[in-house]
Amino acid sequence: MALRALKFASLTAAASGIYLYGNKFLDPNDFGVVRVGRAIATTAVITYDYLTSLRSVPYGSEEYEFLKSQVHLRSAERLRELCCSNRGTFIKVGQHLGALDYLLPEEYTRTLKVLHSQAPQSTRQEIEQVIREDLGKEIKELFMSFEDTPLGAASLAQVHKAVLQDGRTVAVKIQHPKVQAQSSKDILLMEVLLLVVKQIFPDFEFMWLVEEAKKNLPLELDFLNEGRNAEKVAHMLKNFDFLKVPRIYWDLSTRRVLLMEFMEGGQVNDRAYMERNGINVNEISRNLGKLYSEMIFVNGFVHCDPHPGNVLVKKCPASGKAHIILLDHGLYQVLSESFRMDYCRLWQALIKADMKRVQKYSRRLGAGDLYPLFACMLTARSWESVNRGIDQSPVSASEDMEIRSNAATYLPQITQLLNNVPRQMLLLLKTNDLLRGIESALHTRASASSFLNMSRCCIRAVSTYQRSKSHSLYRRAQISFTEALSLWQINLYELFLWLKGSQLGNWVTALLRRMHHLMY
Repeated sequence: MALRALKFASLTAAASGIYLYGNKFLDPNDFGVVRVGRAIATTAVITYDYLTSLRSVPYGSEEYEFLKSQVHLRSAERLRELCCSNRGTFIKVGQHLGALDYLLPEEYTRTLKVLHSQAPQSTRQEIEQVIREDLGKEIKELFMSFEDTPLGAASLAQVHKAVLQDGRTVAVKIQHPKVQAQSSKDILLMEVLLLVVKQIFPDFEFMWLVEEAKKNLPLELDFLNEGRNAEKVAHMLKNFDFLKVPRIYWDLSTRRVLLMEFMEGGQVNDRAYMERNGINVNEISRNLGKLYSEMIFVNGFVHCDPHPGNVLVKKCPASGKAHIILLDHGLYQVLSESFRMDYCRLWQALIKADMKRVQKYSRRLGAGDLYPLFACMLTARSWESVNRGIDQSPVSASEDMEIRSNAATYLPQITQLLNNVPRQMLLLLKTNDLLRGIESALHTRASASSFLNMSRCCIRAVSTYQRSKSHSLYRRAQISFTEALSLWQINLYELFLWLKGSQLGNWVTALLRRMHHLMY
């Protein structure tokens, strides 16, 4: 096996050349030999490390686990360096991997998370070039002022604060000039490398990552699509008065430049910021859960990049209410009706600990015999907690550690699952992990209220679907009555939980105990 790894670089280079030539993607102007060579060399070194470092150690021993963790860490660091060097699409894919907290070994997710703060920045000259090409004017003609230092830089673009000639303060999102030309070639290179690695490690099943990048990157690189998504989600969730989505200025927006209303606030995982500004942490966590339950279960249109830089919070000085500001609308997942219904019913089964239905709907979503692992991946809870009921007890530190260590132990099975489930599930799993990361930072994870909100949305979604399929007026009325009764039961249970945790509840409990003592 080691000999095969040593031959890896030359084999991959030849395969890449043939594949690229056959697909007419080779363009030396933006796909240089250094960029390709760096990716091939990094992949070869990582492959060789896995082949040789664990070869002579007994599988499953303490030494094996220690060495495996070291190889994971070295490989993650090499991968991070590759992403930072090749930039663009490589950083985007690395960020995706770094978000999969409960699906990949911790060494990888912890190391790759820094890519969110190490994205490249375009120069002033490059920014001026993009604006000149797309808007046909110079920066000084369009803006009264334009800050050179970006508010934030991401893998595909960066955002600057500016003031229009009419005095409006705006955020200007500008695409890195080389990303468009390099993205398709980067994905192609990754595909070739992963195909060769799979020949050496048959259990290595990460082609789903390339398939997702192929599908999503063209959408993320079209800022007009992002603007349409922003307007759609703002209209869709208009009943949530705590949600703010920046307004789009269409007359100054193109596929590579997006002008938005300027909004600012603290990042949603910054508990200290919320405490300084008198923002209720539990309320923010609860409202964020409401937003995503509504998007996933009711509307089937899901913002799939809720990392803390894209979700801000701010207290409104006039009303005193805390607002959630949702940014970066380039990546959305549209859920089909059949998938959404199966997903609703699966979560209802998980909340009720109905294991027969958990198995049924997990299988319908492609999990097969790996449905216990699938349930643990969805909930980030142990199988024991899933059987007991995920709303019965909060996540303990030991359970969280168990889940994270299992990500390394069951990596082949996890990658097999990710290849088998519908493509719609992949971004939902990433979204789930990002939201859990926020809840963990706020210390609000797995609260009872989050499960109650999910239950409400699932009941509403399933009832709406059932009414749409029924032609009987009596049957539709029956469905509506059952829906109202179920929602009323949830409200009653929520009131019980509030009384139980409130001072009034403590007084009532003490009074009842005293009365019981006097009577007996």
